[in-house]
Amino acid sequence: MTPDLVSRRTFLVRAGTGTIALAVVGIAGCTPAAPASAAPAARGVAWHRVNLGFVSAYVLVRSGEAAVVDTGVAGSEADIEAALVAAGLGWDSVGHVILTHLHSDHIGSAAAVITAAADATGYAGAADIPAISVPRPLTAVGDGDRVFDLRIVATPGHTPGHISVLDDVGGILVAGDALNTAGGLASGPNPQFTPDMDTAMASVAKLAGFGFETLLVGHGDPVTSGASAQVAELAGG
Repeated sequence: MTPDLVSRRTFLVRAGTGTIALAVVGIAGCTPAAPASAAPAARGVAWHRVNLGFVSAYVLVRSGEAAVVDTGVAGSEADIEAALVAAGLGWDSVGHVILTHLHSDHIGSAAAVITAAADATGYAGAADIPAISVPRPLTAVGDGDRVFDLRIVATPGHTPGHISVLDDVGGILVAGDALNTAGGLASGPNPQFTPDMDTAMASVAKLAGFGFETLLVGHGDPVTSGASAQVAELAGG
């Protein structure tokens, strides 16, 4: 256990429109009338979705500190900064940048974000790190490691080093591309971009073993209630 760690791809199948805009910079909310955040439970995080159209990044906030999960395509750093500002924070509040996997629609702005967040540590799954270019070395994380008091869950299949991020207290899962959503329901990883579907579906079954109300994914709109039950059904549990 590690102590408290711890070519833009063309996405042909768009898994969610995310058309509710908070501001012209493109931060999308959970509801039309409120900022893109869910109220934290106890010591859980508040989440802010950065809606970049066909892909999303997320800003997780607790006690004035932030973790950025995924960074979208190249040029997305301004949208991520706008999400921080909406949360009353700035780059100096970002202590952690967590990359769920190596695909360029999720790490396209990683170098810019890690440069702007000068005090942040970056993290990714060990098998994906060699394919990710950032200005400071990334810290490898795996199953059971904790970053920002969030549980890292190894979810390979979509990529060899894919990871998901679970807030046990707040009941929030950030699944990267281990899951998608469509029509308000959880769906599996996109087979077009998943070289090992058998392993990817084993990762879905693994995620179904955790309890969470909210599911945040790279492609598709958030599911804000009953999410783990949906994933269990998807996994055939």
